[in-house]
Amino acid sequence: MDKHPPWIITLLLVATVNSTPAMSDSSFNVIASFSVIEDLVERVAGDTIRVNTIVPADKDVHRWELTPPNVLAVEEADIVFYNGYGLEPWMRHVEAMSDDTLTLIALAENADYAPLPISTGQYKDNPDPHMWMDPKGAAAYIDVIAHTLSQHYPEKAEAFNTRAAKARDALAMLDQQLKERLDGIPQTNRVLYTSEAGMAYFARAYNFEYAAIWGVNHETLGSAHAMETMSKRLIEKRPPALFHESTAPSIHMDALARDAELTLSGPLYVDALSASDGPAYNYPAMLQHNANLLHEALGGAREE
Repeated sequence: MDKHPPWIITLLLVATVNSTPAMSDSSFNVIASFSVIEDLVERVAGDTIRVNTIVPADKDVHRWELTPPNVLAVEEADIVFYNGYGLEPWMRHVEAMSDDTLTLIALAENADYAPLPISTGQYKDNPDPHMWMDPKGAAAYIDVIAHTLSQHYPEKAEAFNTRAAKARDALAMLDQQLKERLDGIPQTNRVLYTSEAGMAYFARAYNFEYAAIWGVNHETLGSAHAMETMSKRLIEKRPPALFHESTAPSIHMDALARDAELTLSGPLYVDALSASDGPAYNYPAMLQHNANLLHEALGGAREE
């Protein structure tokens, strides 16, 4: 890579001075844009491929700024798996660094899974990038990951495809478990209102009425118009609870909940997994945590 914007050169110099080279037996270097993508890639890649992650768990993928270690990892990578459809605005800097030796794969844009439109905000009617919130969407990501890894590392293609098949089976089982858990919520209570419009695929998959204050987290959060729109919605329809997400400030939903005298529940995990000791330590745990939270907050039937 022979030409970089000045800010990238500066980051590279800092990274070279301050970082310790990573120890790995693998000569294959793959990058995932954020923690959910990392989890899905690792399910196919196994332990023979080093997977670096740009945005750590518990951090907002929308508002991330590249760090010197991120830049160094990109310099050494063969493939960057990212979501696409505008989820990662900072990917334009990664694209500026790339040359013919680096493969950039936008999973959502290449997945065999029809996108929904963003329902509100500045990017209304653009493709909603949060496809992984439906296990069927995550399975479509798995297919793209397996195909890409097999093309780049054909000697390991059989192992990739075997792991991908197991991952798809596990996702189908997860989907069924979530349906069984959420079926306990009465139909009149199946109302899901969040801060960011990141749960539309989940809502469609499990039959919830859905709305959010804003479209995606890199918009202006909680504008007066957006808050007024949600407030009017709450007058017309009073759900048992409102919800906030782990990577979005809760202040906007808290204000709406207090004004409407509703319960505020959360956090839901959407744009990031939790730390390893948290409730959303991997992809299945994330969706199971969300389902359990909804079940409890929306008056799901208690298990005998």
